[in-house]
Amino acid sequence: MRPKQTPKARHDDLFRARLDQIINMRHALVILADKIDWTWLDDELADCFSDEGRPAEPVRFMLGMFMLKHTYGLSDEQVWDRWVHDPYFQYFTGEAFFQHALPHERSGMSHWRERIGDHLDSLLAETLRLAHDTGALKKSDLARVTVDTTVQPKNVTFPTDAKLLETAIQQLGKLARAHGVPLRQSYSRLAKRAAMMAGRYAHAKQFKRMGRELRFLRTRLGRLIRDIRRKTRDDTDLEEAFAVALGRASQIRSQKQRQRGWKLYSWHAPETECIGKGKAHRPYEFGCKVSPTTTNRRCKGGQFAIHAKALPGRPYDGHTLATVIPEIEALTGATLKRILADAGYRGHNAPGIYKLRVFTTGQKRRVTPAIKRLMKRRAAVEPVIGHLKGGHRMERNYLAHKQGDAINPILAAAGYNFRLILKWIRLLWFYFCYARENIQPAKTA
Repeated sequence: MRPKQTPKARHDDLFRARLDQIINMRHALVILADKIDWTWLDDELADCFSDEGRPAEPVRFMLGMFMLKHTYGLSDEQVWDRWVHDPYFQYFTGEAFFQHALPHERSGMSHWRERIGDHLDSLLAETLRLAHDTGALKKSDLARVTVDTTVQPKNVTFPTDAKLLETAIQQLGKLARAHGVPLRQSYSRLAKRAAMMAGRYAHAKQFKRMGRELRFLRTRLGRLIRDIRRKTRDDTDLEEAFAVALGRASQIRSQKQRQRGWKLYSWHAPETECIGKGKAHRPYEFGCKVSPTTTNRRCKGGQFAIHAKALPGRPYDGHTLATVIPEIEALTGATLKRILADAGYRGHNAPGIYKLRVFTTGQKRRVTPAIKRLMKRRAAVEPVIGHLKGGHRMERNYLAHKQGDAINPILAAAGYNFRLILKWIRLLWFYFCYARENIQPAKTA
């Protein structure tokens, strides 16, 4: 159901202090809250709600919590805890009076992410509109962009064979106990010891002994799979309950280190992919490929992120432009004149007229002196990626499933833009106060 409206003033509000009487109304968060078009965001999200059921939480409150979370790099619990004692956070989310307790449920953020996951581009578009309205970004800055790819790591441990085999044995045993399926032997204690010894042998470079422990784990997992299948064969409900778990366990048992094709790297996050970016300190990363796009020119307010998209399936970098370019133009409303990329985009599939507007590192043909100057700014996308990861929760993705992979980079880019806008507002206010203090009164004759 559509979100409920802001509650009206109560009879005892006369004796309560309003937030606008307590806080500094020139604070950057206050100015930003007044500039955001909350009504437009409410209309954009109207399709996400049905006409039945319990009313949802207010749009301004929930979107404000998402903005604050990714602007300041907080977790769900941290932003809730800070909201209770920070009046500026409360004003930003639409509260008129200071609240001493949480007025909404903590689980609302998880429900809202699932509900509005496909409409979060509106939040990123609002950050670009705010940057334009405050003077931090010009329309002409959106015509030349830099596109790159990075890896958004999933919140999983490094996937070794011993860990995966032990996890499969433990999870099957747990599921069997939950459904009352008697096992001939659970191998829980033996699997734990074998996985521990495999790790020790690998550390000591005793690989034959390590291989013996891995064979032991595979054999016991196979016995467990066959035992469960025999005892659930004639029960349709049990077969459905064990179908997913048995499929994952069979995949873990059969997969090899150097095999091609899909592999399972995490029991609780099967969408995790292994991506190699050629880094000496980190040869392989486990997560999802993400394509962030920034302005090529450093705008007055900084290097803004104008687009971010998760790309499951480990696509070749150059083959992502056919999807990314139309989305950038739809989001910004500007026509792209130059797209700068690194050498990994050679052989790209940019659509139509954009084939001649994409320039990659090391390209010789059609590279004029003006293009060379633009290419010197291409590497400026790397620190932006560093900020997205280090300060806006893209370093490790804690959101579940493929939808979580798609949501997190968009929220990280929006939080990064909000951080730049807040900095720009503080800078403008500083210059305003400095100019006012240094204005000398005119001398009278």
